[in-house]
Formats: sequence, structure tokens, C-alpha cells
Amino acid sequence: MNIPNEMIREVVLEVPEGHKHLRTRLLLHDGEELIFQEATIANIVRAYITVKTHPQRTTIRLRGRNLQQNKPGFADYQLLED
Repeated sequence: MNIPNEMIREVVLEVPEGHKHLRTRLLLHDGEELIFQEATIANIVRAYITVKTHPQRTTIRLRGRNLQQNKPGFADYQLLED
């Protein structure tokens, strides 16, 4: 799905009541609502900045992986660079 700016009615970044991490909500004109967790947006932003600022790099692929052993406080499922 391609979501151009014209499809977006509103973007809301907030820490929902009872939570500790940001959520990003994209509210589309057709009524659909997409909610992204903070970790997802953080990974996208890091990848975006890397591609935009690197003199030669034009692509980054992040793949979801379930890690057997992870740092305390981190989710087992992570988006990691290939």
C-alpha cells in the first residue's frame, strides 16, 4: 500500500494513558487508522537518516527477527538490518 500525503487526514504522536512509549497514529481520509509502536518508527527513522546522509548508500532492508536472547527490557521481536 502506498500512502501519499493526500491520503492522510491527521498524524498523532502521543504516549497513551497507561503506557510509557510513543504511538504514532495515521488517520486516513477513508477512515482507516494505522497505529505504529515507538520501536517501529524509531527503526524507520534510523534507516531513513542513514540512507539520506550516507554518500553512497541507497538502500536499507530491515527484517523482523525473533531473538532468542535479548537485553532485559527489550522486546524479543526486533527489526534488524540485513
